[in-house]
Amino acid sequence: MVGAVRELIALLAAGATGLAVGGLSTAFYFAFAGLGIGLVFHVASWATFTYALRDDRIELRRTLIGRSVKTIPRDRIRGVDVSTSLPHRTLGLAVVHIDAGSEGGEAALNAVSRREAERLRRVLLDRAPDEPEGAPPRRVLAGMRRRWYVYAPLSGAYLLTPFALAGSLLGTLYNLGDDLGLITRERVETVGHEVVGLPPAAVVALAVLALFALPVMSVIAFSLFNWNFTVEERDGSIVAERGLATRRSVSLERRRLRGVELADNPLERLGGVLRTGALVTGLGDAAHRGRLLPAAPRRVDEERAARVVGAVPGPLRPHPRAARGRRVLRAVAPPFAVGLLAVAAGRPWIAAACAVLAVLAVPLGIDRYRQLGHVTDGERLSVRSGSLRRRQVVVEHGAIVGWRLRRTLFQRRLGLATLDVAVGAGDGGYPAIDMAEEDAIAFAAEITPAWVRPFLDD
Repeated sequence: MVGAVRELIALLAAGATGLAVGGLSTAFYFAFAGLGIGLVFHVASWATFTYALRDDRIELRRTLIGRSVKTIPRDRIRGVDVSTSLPHRTLGLAVVHIDAGSEGGEAALNAVSRREAERLRRVLLDRAPDEPEGAPPRRVLAGMRRRWYVYAPLSGAYLLTPFALAGSLLGTLYNLGDDLGLITRERVETVGHEVVGLPPAAVVALAVLALFALPVMSVIAFSLFNWNFTVEERDGSIVAERGLATRRSVSLERRRLRGVELADNPLERLGGVLRTGALVTGLGDAAHRGRLLPAAPRRVDEERAARVVGAVPGPLRPHPRAARGRRVLRAVAPPFAVGLLAVAAGRPWIAAACAVLAVLAVPLGIDRYRQLGHVTDGERLSVRSGSLRRRQVVVEHGAIVGWRLRRTLFQRRLGLATLDVAVGAGDGGYPAIDMAEEDAIAFAAEITPAWVRPFLDD
């Protein structure tokens, strides 16, 4: 019924547009017939789709035209996500997304009952035989408080969301108006002259209104995606649920959890806000599926991270002063180089703008140096870097699968090195940038001495 309603809405919209543009023309009848065939095809696809849960696999069968059988071994399944849009919730249904962590290893069941979706999530992730229905034990690890929604404007993504929505809406309206013959060159020029002719007071009022509307719209967008964000420990998994119009439940296997990532930007740092994500082995789309808290005070985030993976080690050890010069140089070099090219090309205005950017890049480079750090507490290590997007990762020692020591020509002259921590989760590796060379070797040897000492000189 959910799919049929969606097809019928598209059918009515296309029919209304066809009638408005060309009336009862041949094109309208063809469009109407095509959408009707699509509706019949959807119903037939639903009627010929079945799935079966075996002891060691799940099978999905389609028999509409040809026979197709897709088999996903249960031990390869990395995640089972449950999402419910408004029509699904109205009918008590849910969409189950299965991620097997390999190419072609994804599948979706659209739509099953909410009860069946929860059973599939529990059984597929627990690697256990089917169990009788019952209330699973739950423990709440984190929850989004209402007052934290005001942190949305601090995130550039949510602050720019209104621009994206407005651009998409205006583009759709323009294309529809153009198809209906409502938009002509004369009307566009008339609107342009009217906008240009507005009094200065009206222009200032509109600018102030837009300035106040942006934060409000960002909070609304943030609420739509993260409403009632909760993180629970359930049946050996970390389950994150969020969303208003579409409710999404993401399950992360506890045994595959390797660490957490704490991220922020300069505005969030001024507000004392952090974003927390999980580092999970074999997790696809980790930036969204691994999210544990979208925005929360630093103290709360660190407490939640401690509940998930253990205490965040600290304080971080600073990197040598030689690293400060490299951070400043790398921040200043791009605008300085463009400025030199502008001077050679006789573009003084571009050169002047690049000179201003180069001066502004100096405090950016200094802040990049101040954010560098690393530490270990014997069980977990933590490395941090970045300024405009600062990331601090906390990784269990047992999750480390290797080290890579990198030294460029300039780093060797300064006695510096970058130590990459190879982890089979998240991005796969995280750098400790511009450490002292002896500190980098000692840091790796302290955590995995059996791996490093054979390569050291006596």
